Amino acid sequence: MVDPHVARRAWRRLEPVHGMIYFVPEASERYAALGLTGMSGYFASRAAAFGEAGPEVVIATFFNFNPVLVRRALPAAWETTTPAKVLAARLEAADAALRRGGIDRAGALDETLALARRAAEAATEHPHGRPLFAAHTSLPWPGEPLRDLFHAQTLLREFRGDGHVAVLVSEGLSPVEALALHAASGDVPEIFLRATRGWPEEAWTAAATSLRSRGLLADVTEDGPSSGGPTGGGSAGAGLTEAGRRLRAHIEARTDALALPAYAALGEEGCRRLAELAQPFGRAVVSAGLLGR
Repeated sequence: MVDPHVARRAWRRLEPVHGMIYFVPEASERYAALGLTGMSGYFASRAAAFGEAGPEVVIATFFNFNPVLVRRALPAAWETTTPAKVLAARLEAADAALRRGGIDRAGALDETLALARRAAEAATEHPHGRPLFAAHTSLPWPGEPLRDLFHAQTLLREFRGDGHVAVLVSEGLSPVEALALHAASGDVPEIFLRATRGWPEEAWTAAATSLRSRGLLADVTEDGPSSGGPTGGGSAGAGLTEAGRRLRAHIEARTDALALPAYAALGEEGCRRLAELAQPFGRAVVSAGLLGR
């Protein structure tokens, strides 16, 4: 049995190799060349594995974006370009950005890829209830090591992400409540989540009120949060209560557990080795400024 913390470390250390695609100029430039600007490029590129996905599919599977943002992007994107062209542009952008950052020379690429691909292929045996991951399994392996590494981590990210969404839904959290809970934990700045997810002030206020009514978010006093914890800022305006911290820990633990079918194929030593090998790749992405923040 693989320790979930060891598997999580393997995923987390390699995750920048995928995550950078949402920030690098190579991506926005190539999407713009197809007629997609702003968030249209993001929604179309991540959803293109579905084919000409409509907004409802993306609203459901991406989970925490304001539907207004999604409906502005889709299906209009498919009147401008095709999913195949968007997928090709995304892969080209990933390759160009990773090479610009020297990631192809950052570590033992072949061994890292072999382990990541083994985990990703093991995950394909468990597609049930994971729609965004399943859509990406239909895409061919690019056939070039650096691009294959990006594809492997994309599969692992979406496998984990679908499980994470399932946990949030099972805990009765709305998209905005999940964001507000995350912000209040201090893990991600609320200003970033607000700017990228597009929910209006009144939605954040309602989410914070709901979380407080469930005893998950600390009340706000003139001196700050009455129950301690990191300050979320904005409409959430407080840190988590003890119950909120327990819920956040439970969500992460369940997400880790649901991701295990991929990493169990490596065994614990294989996961430790992947985490060791992945570290220089992740660090190289960060050092090259590919995450943009």
